[in-house]
Amino acid sequence: MQTQMLAAQQQAAETVVEGVAGGGAVRIAVTGGFEFQSVVIDPKAVDPDDVEMLQDLVLAALNTSSEHITAPQQGDI
Repeated sequence: MQTQMLAAQQQAAETVVEGVAGGGAVRIAVTGGFEFQSVVIDPKAVDPDDVEMLQDLVLAALNTSSEHITAPQQGDI
């Protein structure tokens, strides 16, 4: 049983999930072990006059990606 638990934890750590915000304007890929793989920002989301909006989108995508990681651990799949 302990071996199965370790295997499941390792598989979860290697699984990559994606957090998305702004209808896909910002995408963040992260492993189940919280190793961030990439950040993709649609050029249309970059408005030099509204940097705060882009910051909010990045933060929302980070939060979404972390929710994807923690939800299975909490039974919220």
